[in-house]
Amino acid sequence: MSKKVRAIFLWWHKPVIDQELLQSLSNLKVIANSGVGMDHLDLKLVASFGVKMANAPRAVSSSTADTGMALLLASARRLVEGYHIAISSGMEYCEADFLGVEVTGATLGIIGMGRIGYKIALRAKAFEMNILYHNRTRRKEQEEQAVGATYCEKIDSLLQQADFVMVVVSLTPQTHKLIGKRELELMKPTATLINISRGAVIDQEVLVTALQTGVIRAAALDVTYPEPLSRDHALLKLKNVIVTPHLGIKTHKATFMITEEAVENILAALNGLPIPGEVVPS
Repeated sequence: MSKKVRAIFLWWHKPVIDQELLQSLSNLKVIANSGVGMDHLDLKLVASFGVKMANAPRAVSSSTADTGMALLLASARRLVEGYHIAISSGMEYCEADFLGVEVTGATLGIIGMGRIGYKIALRAKAFEMNILYHNRTRRKEQEEQAVGATYCEKIDSLLQQADFVMVVVSLTPQTHKLIGKRELELMKPTATLINISRGAVIDQEVLVTALQTGVIRAAALDVTYPEPLSRDHALLKLKNVIVTPHLGIKTHKATFMITEEAVENILAALNGLPIPGEVVPS
């Protein structure tokens, strides 16, 4: 069948695209990804075979933004801890000092103000949060005003001011371990770190130490490296951490929309038309 294959739809990073596969598919025209992140692909290798690549940013932006806000709220109000207290066999009452932190009026720092980051800002505005953002390029003034967001040219300024820091960037060589020891120490000791991008954007071992020693208050992670973590990993043993199994795009509607967007990209490529979600190597 190899000579008949003209398109590949990647679902959850499968099949693995390597040189051997690319060499075997002489008529391959396009690879369509189910999602935004392309870090599982060697873009230059794929391009060297004359194969186009596309992702599905429109389909995943709302569901991923919802996940980011869900993690923020769950961490702030200690919902996972509270759930375990509520169902425990010896539950008689909840301690008076079992307290979370206020979201209304708090400052949210968004690192990465692309399509998903902007939708997070829209949601945060409804919670009356003060919004800071750091991005490679500044948003238009009217876009900033629409969500009440303030641009931080330097990431340090955002980290020092934010009560919640949400990371929404693609994984690239430039963003690998973007949040490390220095960045965590710039954050408030009362701050929460939320990651809905890729696990390797944060130096995980440094994060463990920061959470154990009170450098920051808490973390909420939809992504880790590896996924899943080993069952004895320190992050899974800390009460001030929420870890979810990469739920960002896992809704019925998003799954359907991702498939539609991928098919749209494939059909465009096979018919020689502009590919809506085309991704090219930088």
